[in-house]
Amino acid sequence: MNRNSLKISNGWICQLIGNKVSPIFGDIKVEHGKITKIFRRNFSDYVEKRIESGNSDYDACGKLITVPLINFHDHFYSRLAKGLPISKPLDNFQNVLKNLWWDLDKKLTFEMIEASSKMAVVEAIKNGVTYIFDHHSSPEAIDGSLGTIAEVLLDANMRGALCFETTDRNGAILSKKGLEENIAYRNKFSGSNLKSLLGLHASFTLSDDTLMEASELAKEYELGIHIHLCEDLSDRKLSKQYADHFPVKRLIKNNLLNVKSILGHGVFLTEKEYLQISDSGAAIVYNPDSNLNNAVGLPKYTKVPVSIPILIGTDGMHANIAKSMKQYFLLMRNQKQSFDTSFKLFIKSYFDQITFVKRYFEDFPNLEENERADFIIWDYTPPTPLSETNFWSHFIYGAIERNVISVIQDGAFLMKDFKLTTIDENELNKEIFKQGKKLYSLYK
Repeated sequence: MNRNSLKISNGWICQLIGNKVSPIFGDIKVEHGKITKIFRRNFSDYVEKRIESGNSDYDACGKLITVPLINFHDHFYSRLAKGLPISKPLDNFQNVLKNLWWDLDKKLTFEMIEASSKMAVVEAIKNGVTYIFDHHSSPEAIDGSLGTIAEVLLDANMRGALCFETTDRNGAILSKKGLEENIAYRNKFSGSNLKSLLGLHASFTLSDDTLMEASELAKEYELGIHIHLCEDLSDRKLSKQYADHFPVKRLIKNNLLNVKSILGHGVFLTEKEYLQISDSGAAIVYNPDSNLNNAVGLPKYTKVPVSIPILIGTDGMHANIAKSMKQYFLLMRNQKQSFDTSFKLFIKSYFDQITFVKRYFEDFPNLEENERADFIIWDYTPPTPLSETNFWSHFIYGAIERNVISVIQDGAFLMKDFKLTTIDENELNKEIFKQGKKLYSLYK
């Protein structure tokens, strides 16, 4: 992969300045994985054909250039689930878990995990996502599973924060192995491109003993947790029956909430619980597509304190984080929020994501000189003047309704004009299908 020198010309470079996006038109010079120079150009001169691409390696042709997207809650292991002949009922959330996901994850082999991860990486790149927080589960293939995913990410020049979903639903022995896998991965792989969290499934499948052990590990290794929290009302009901406390109280009791913790979904939370989460500094990850698909309900978005970081994930349904971001915006409108409120909360979430990702990857770029050269080019050329004032209208109604055309990570193309540069997708699809067929056969 050639990272020595690259020049991108004629793009709208959307720099992050504080909590604003400041677009400038010009060129980006990249050397050895860093943005070494940004050349400002006059867009009017470009429109009037007074600017040529010159010695540029890539002409962006007036398209939008932004920082890469981040998926804060993914499940790589879900990728082979398409088209499986599920015969058991999926008529409520608990049955979806028991008859689909908890059945599927026990069938996974290391080869299937690798194939799923490669499929997820391809989908991510095509959607401009190069930073991923994955929540993994494979109860019959635990030891080394996170390492398998890590190697796929490293080979693809992606960055990720990984964890294994610890749960007691498969017994105490596998629960302990799940915790151990989190630490083994952390000790072997954590570095500049790979980070660690402590993975937990959900309160209603976790014993007090397991939460206590998780608490000790989180403290010892200074880890945030990655957990499903009140995705469905059943989490509250079953947790109360199982442990005599609701989920948030159990997490607080065991000191498991901190500024690096990720709480997936957070659909059914009380005002008091929101304030407790706010005090901890933990973030909530909305997964609107998954919530709609599972018919679990949606948060009342404006009831959430603005002090809580709001992140966006896909919950393993897909890799198109821009789609989920747009869904979040539209659902706020559907909840009768004004355009002003919906834009305000969308923008807040966008910058919450930037702030939070830097808790794990301090060098996540703002698209300025002397920073990492991680950025994406959208297949969107603004049809009207673009400025700091109207950027979000262009982004929400323009860019994220289009596709990402090119992806640059660490100064090199991962995708150029819709074509992957380092992955033979046709050959990879054959490999993925072989593992998918093996999984499919286990349902016959």
